[in-house]
Amino acid sequence: MKTKSIFLSLVCLLILFINSCNLFKENPVKAKNGMVVSASEIASNVGVEILKKGGNAIDAAVATGFALAVTYPQAGNIGGGGFMVIHLANGKSTTIDYREKAPLKAFRDMYLDSAGNYIPKLSQTGVTSIGVPGSVAGMIYALEKYGTISLKEVIQPSIDLAIDGWKLNKWNKEHFEYYKDEFKKYSSSFKTFTNNGRLYEEGDIFKQPELASTLELIKEYGNDGFYKGIIADLMIKQINKYGGYITQEDLDKYKPVERKPIIGSYRGYKIVSMPPPSSGGIALLEMLNTLENYSFDKNDWGGSDYVHKLVEAMKYTYADRTEYLGDPDFFSVPKDKLISKKYAKTIFEKITDRATPSNKITHGKFTNFKESKETTHYSVYDKFGNAVSVTTTLNSSFGSRIVVEGAGFLLNNEMDDFSSKPGEPNIYGLLGSEANSIQPEKRMLSSMTPTIVLKDEKPYLVIGSPGGSQIITAVLQGILNVTDFKMNIKQAIDAPRFHNQWLPDKIFYEKDTFSKSIKNELVSLGYSFEEEKLDKRKIGMLAAILINNKNIFGAFDKRGPGKAVGY
Repeated sequence: MKTKSIFLSLVCLLILFINSCNLFKENPVKAKNGMVVSASEIASNVGVEILKKGGNAIDAAVATGFALAVTYPQAGNIGGGGFMVIHLANGKSTTIDYREKAPLKAFRDMYLDSAGNYIPKLSQTGVTSIGVPGSVAGMIYALEKYGTISLKEVIQPSIDLAIDGWKLNKWNKEHFEYYKDEFKKYSSSFKTFTNNGRLYEEGDIFKQPELASTLELIKEYGNDGFYKGIIADLMIKQINKYGGYITQEDLDKYKPVERKPIIGSYRGYKIVSMPPPSSGGIALLEMLNTLENYSFDKNDWGGSDYVHKLVEAMKYTYADRTEYLGDPDFFSVPKDKLISKKYAKTIFEKITDRATPSNKITHGKFTNFKESKETTHYSVYDKFGNAVSVTTTLNSSFGSRIVVEGAGFLLNNEMDDFSSKPGEPNIYGLLGSEANSIQPEKRMLSSMTPTIVLKDEKPYLVIGSPGGSQIITAVLQGILNVTDFKMNIKQAIDAPRFHNQWLPDKIFYEKDTFSKSIKNELVSLGYSFEEEKLDKRKIGMLAAILINNKNIFGAFDKRGPGKAVGY
């Protein structure tokens, strides 16, 4: 009987691996010169046209970013923020942090009542949830320092799309319909996302004349076209109308920050990722460093032992995320210790052959939970050898759901990414500590993980994802599928995924990720599963580029509507 059981387990592992490699019949998009992968085929095409005109990856990334604000409004934005990781052909790697900031009027307990109880709706919806937007300043900074063509040239395609309109697909139609009741709360939002009060249908042309006017002002005046003058006045007027905190002084003081990337290695590959206030780079490297102590072969993929090793690494890493990560301008983040191989070895040595209950895991000693899934990621690579990985967000889908009257763009609800009350989970279940408490001008912690993997010091993999707290584990599995299991890029990002974030002590997984026997084996090891909404669960939505022997391969995750476009 024991021999039969072992045989059946091996058969299940083999079937899972074959499924991951063969059942996804769509091949990657192949190109010779350049590639853009984003959640909107229209935006990807905008970026590629910039590459064709001789622009570099930074030019194309900025063009794609503005286009996403038009064609992917639930997450593409000019009223939110994001992170950009750049690797230049000359060997330099850098990052640009244009994460939103807390307003000057913000204070630690602003979302608590007089008894100290957390009031979720204040940080999650409406104008009290809005952080100072950073996207426009960040994209312009990147273009001016590392781009090669003018802002006027990269933004014009987005202006044209907003004026002429573009055809709505099923994805757009369903999202507009799902949030219609939220849009009804604000006349400007209802006017923007309905067709004269009626729901839009698939195939309708969606025009945004007010957004086009805003983009025109940015085109003519750069940052001043957004952070000063007409648009700033409209933004402040809208925020004041509903009792928000942001003032003109907040807009005047906002600046993006160029930061040194988080850099590490995994099995000979160099990992270049985003530093705090993103938790993504540190958490990704902490997990990779832990897993590097194991050896995986193709038969391990998807098996109970493989899942066990990844989940335990995830648990210890997310415990550290809760305690130690926040805005480095306000909190001393022990990043060098967290990403050290020596520290990862101590985690590895704690992992046994059974599940460790989360209540037995605490953060490392050197001295309940979700986060918004409606972020978007795009990856760019050019013929010169430059690579750009960008993740940007409004936080929740359509952010605060408030469109600025007369300006046509959505404002974020990023203030919920702070620890409104340390130890209390936010709207998406994420816990936090004093490291991520609210302070004026502080940037809220994020899970965004834009990443570039280098092979022999050249870009090999450009990858990232939306998905809130699940971003980091989605990127982790995408990288492992390429580096350890030699999947092509489309197979690697389409393969089933799972997630654990320390608390709650459950494995989140997509439908068809585990066979019944694998799941039973994991239960026998002490694991439990989050079953709610299993049929609709998506863990991340990867957008990735693989560069191999001068061939460029791009793919967008089967979980979403995006497209890889190359030339």
